[in-house]
Amino acid sequence: MTSVEVEIRGKKITLETGLMAKQSDGAVVARCGDTIVLATAVAAKTPREGLDFFPLTIDYLEKAYSAGKIPGGFFKRESKPSEKEVLTSRLIDRPMRPLFPKGFYCETQGIVSVLSYGDENVADILGILSMSAAVHISDIPFDGPVGGVRVGMINGELIANPTLAEMAELELNLVVAGTADAVIMVEGGGAEISEAKMLEAIDFAHAEIRKMVAVQNEFRAKVGKEKRVVPPVVENVDLKREVEQFIADKMPEAISIPDKMRRQQALNVILEDAVKLLNTPENAQRFFGKPDRDMKREIANAFDDYEQQLVRTMILRDGVRADGRKPDEIRPITCYTKLLPRVHGSALFVRGETQALVATTLGTADDEQKIDALEGESYKNFMLHYNFPPFSVGEVKPLRSPGRREIGHGALAERSIKYVMPTKEQFPYTVRIVSDILESNGSSSMATVCGATLSLMDAGVPIKAPVAGIAMGLIQEGEQVVVLTDILGLEDHLGDMDFKVAGTEAGITAFQMDCKIGGISRQVLETAIEQARKGRMHILGKIKEAMPAVSEQLSPFAPRIYTMQIKPEKIREVIGSGGKVIREIVAQTGCKIDIEDSGIVRIASADGISAQKAIDIINGIVAEAELNKIYTGKVVRVADFGAFVEIMPGTDGLLHISQISEKRIAKVTDEINVGDEIQVKVIEIDGQGRIRLSRKDVLREQKAQE
Repeated sequence: MTSVEVEIRGKKITLETGLMAKQSDGAVVARCGDTIVLATAVAAKTPREGLDFFPLTIDYLEKAYSAGKIPGGFFKRESKPSEKEVLTSRLIDRPMRPLFPKGFYCETQGIVSVLSYGDENVADILGILSMSAAVHISDIPFDGPVGGVRVGMINGELIANPTLAEMAELELNLVVAGTADAVIMVEGGGAEISEAKMLEAIDFAHAEIRKMVAVQNEFRAKVGKEKRVVPPVVENVDLKREVEQFIADKMPEAISIPDKMRRQQALNVILEDAVKLLNTPENAQRFFGKPDRDMKREIANAFDDYEQQLVRTMILRDGVRADGRKPDEIRPITCYTKLLPRVHGSALFVRGETQALVATTLGTADDEQKIDALEGESYKNFMLHYNFPPFSVGEVKPLRSPGRREIGHGALAERSIKYVMPTKEQFPYTVRIVSDILESNGSSSMATVCGATLSLMDAGVPIKAPVAGIAMGLIQEGEQVVVLTDILGLEDHLGDMDFKVAGTEAGITAFQMDCKIGGISRQVLETAIEQARKGRMHILGKIKEAMPAVSEQLSPFAPRIYTMQIKPEKIREVIGSGGKVIREIVAQTGCKIDIEDSGIVRIASADGISAQKAIDIINGIVAEAELNKIYTGKVVRVADFGAFVEIMPGTDGLLHISQISEKRIAKVTDEINVGDEIQVKVIEIDGQGRIRLSRKDVLREQKAQE
């Protein structure tokens, strides 16, 4: 077994190989404290016939046994990946994917398995490091390695790889990955972080990443296998030249059509004409020496290459984009609210040819989502779900459960909004947002953020501030660099970077960056962040025009939740033996009642009258006797020395025989009997909570008033 070590924030991280999974092309065990992950990488020896893209799959798997747990559910075994596993799989995949060489088309699979889970909170970070190391020491071609680090901020101070205990205090939670030379991926968010602080955090992370890259290079020097030779991508230059000659005078006009569907239709016609003209037996014999060869794929590839070259040249040379905009120009924005009458809050956000229909639903504590994770059970009272139906891009596909992309986009939008959501004490509702993308041509996830803000405000949710999001792109050729604001789908596909920023006027709440090249420079990153800030301010202005303030009233169809505080020691009285009392309250009022251990009681009702009835009943149960206050009570027991009177449910006081009447009486029953309702005054509450009552004082006061 061979191992190397690196220290991050005073904690030792060890990479080992040679003990586990020795039949894989590369296997690395990464350890930090009690957290251990195993990463394996395997690539097929030959590509599948006709494959002209790189089929990479990376999965992150959490084993319940790693935290000493047995999975829930009927089957008691791990099954469908959790949302966290899907998001972490993407986190590992994204910084590595751009670093595999062009022309390597062998199917490649990476699996990261969590074998032991400790409080260090680094399983996902170890996943990035170990998977990169597994590929780096294998024979799989790779232009890495990459490192990854989580950056947190507490009281303005940046820290690397915060622990589970520190996570709740973080003002910034950012995962950064990259090579020694450049940052490739950023994913995270914060409580309205300034652009300057975000750049500082990325720089801070890159310093730690360089340590991880260095230790992986040391590892490869010890145990690395010889890399496979990737055959150069051979293009038929003559065929490519003829395709370009045919389409050169037709494509500029087609590519400049602003409307996405019309533009794509025009391009499809040009491609079809090129295939009809050039895909002949004579040309197949001339170009490939095989008259029966079908050249559709080669013609389509040449067509795509020319389209990419043309779009990028228009932007770099002329500063003009496919839809005619300037690089920093944002498409027209229209905002609609209150569209759906029975929905608690709704909005339609339209930016160019992207539409997000966003609905907000308010629920009670019963609607919270239970999360069963390795770090323990928790509950979410804020959720955002994103749907991308095929009709949004004019396609026909079977409807399935949400894919990785939909889960990732939903998580990004949720992170963008969660930092401005009110606390449970301020707004005791469970909030679910659903974004249905009705049309897509460029960053539907950021349209979701904008639509979610409008929808929440329409629902009457008292958010801290409106949030807007914007997607940025990059075209880079050597020293020529153009940053694009509000990118189209075409620019996302043909560009070098996908960069999303969401936030308020005060700062950034979510940040995501992916590079399709080997990373970007600090200067380009700084330019993109500043350009994104200006774009965000423009969109926030449009949101405020449509919704100047949060709705003052909730929808009539939303539940009403009232909050009251009782003493924790009174909880058992409200619940009753076996829940008898609280069930009776629910039956009488029709309300939902939730009681927390702290004594906070939340009463949910469709109308205020029922809720007030429940409040009155609970107040009656938990009320405590007040000195000198007069109560109407019921005699529950009689003794020689006096009577016991119930002045409130569950609260009795002693009415001594001397306090029953103004005159002297021989027996208690001469004046009162069990079951009688009488007025009494609290004249003493001793240190043990025992109550002494007087009927005599009440009678005197009544006489005085007469």
